[in-house]
Amino acid sequence: MRTELPPTTSDVSRRDLTLDLARVTAVCFVVIVHLLQVGVGWGPDGSLITSRPAEMQPWFDAATWFGQIMPLFFVVGGFASAAGWATWRSRGGDARGFVRSRTLRLAQPALPLFVFVAVVLVAAAAIGVDPSLVDAAVVGVGMPLWFLAAYLLCQAVVPLAARWHERAPRGTLVMLLAAVVAVDAVRFLSGIEELGYLNLLFVWPLIQQLGFWYRDGWFDRRSAVSLLALATSCYLVVGAVVVWGPYSDNMLANLNPPTLPLVLFGLAQACLLRLAKPALTVLMRTRLAQGVVFAIGSRLMTVYLWHLPVILIISGIALLIPGAAPAPASPQWWATRPLVFLATAIVLGLLSLILIRFEALGDLPPAPGSVILAIAWFCAFLPPFAVTLQGMNTVLAVGGAVLYTASVVLLRRGRRRRAS
Repeated sequence: MRTELPPTTSDVSRRDLTLDLARVTAVCFVVIVHLLQVGVGWGPDGSLITSRPAEMQPWFDAATWFGQIMPLFFVVGGFASAAGWATWRSRGGDARGFVRSRTLRLAQPALPLFVFVAVVLVAAAAIGVDPSLVDAAVVGVGMPLWFLAAYLLCQAVVPLAARWHERAPRGTLVMLLAAVVAVDAVRFLSGIEELGYLNLLFVWPLIQQLGFWYRDGWFDRRSAVSLLALATSCYLVVGAVVVWGPYSDNMLANLNPPTLPLVLFGLAQACLLRLAKPALTVLMRTRLAQGVVFAIGSRLMTVYLWHLPVILIISGIALLIPGAAPAPASPQWWATRPLVFLATAIVLGLLSLILIRFEALGDLPPAPGSVILAIAWFCAFLPPFAVTLQGMNTVLAVGGAVLYTASVVLLRRGRRRRAS
């Protein structure tokens, strides 16, 4: 019986390292943004203060136009997914095995996080920790988990999306764009915000599709002037729909539910990435840049999933050290952010030495049947989607730990061999 195809050996000389750099940069931006959004410290009167200092600043909404680079991550992810699917098929792999491996790459790193949060919340309730303080912490922990739901959807449709791209690349973009606009229109006209989450099915897969075009060389064939004009046009259209339409000028507010501006950001950022490629290529020829990108990129899911818990733990420890936890948004608080970032990076590095094993798949048996695969995928998708809708709580943390355990077990077990 055929066994699961082993991963190919990565040949750095044939990789576009600028894409690895873009992916790592996007996640590092997320860490920095969240670092500036977590304010925990002592007020002048000695009371404990929790706030989101960055969001209190008059420049914050404008800064989100630069800081919202998650669309770029999905563009780069689309490139990698298209390349991975092509390689998988060339080696005789099928869609079931591909989706299984991609789901497992997301489910395994998420499992220890849900277990950790579940244990902490149950223990906090048992010892009587102030519920308001716990709620403030778990909301922060759950904030980035929307990505798991969105990326699981994107990875599940790669084989189908790649087929659509091969047969009708322009038609696929038009169809998905029309669906994005339709969902936004129904959401805003009806006033039912929850309807906007239907765009998880369209916004991120559409941005992923732009990554397919990037891999095909469409952006390579455009002149620098054309790319700059297209990127500028995208930002002008976003400005127009913000000023005259229902969208927020805060690009983080347009994230969940996902909206049309994210699609335009994705296209603009793909153009800017291609414009910057010559300079980034020179940078990525240096050993230092390659080393940093590899060190972070090889544990990227660990960095993404655990950076907020680490930031919160460091903030909690600082409360116990005299003078180490100034009032949020104070000059002293801003001055200590580089130190907190450095401490976060060190702790994440040490933590990754333990958790990096969850990012490796190792040898796998043949992929499970379609029904088992669908159940395992749903077990991985449901917890982060529920957290996106409701925010993290004890029930979702414990439920997520159970479902992710089931997902990983089902995915790693694979198809049973028939008795001969």
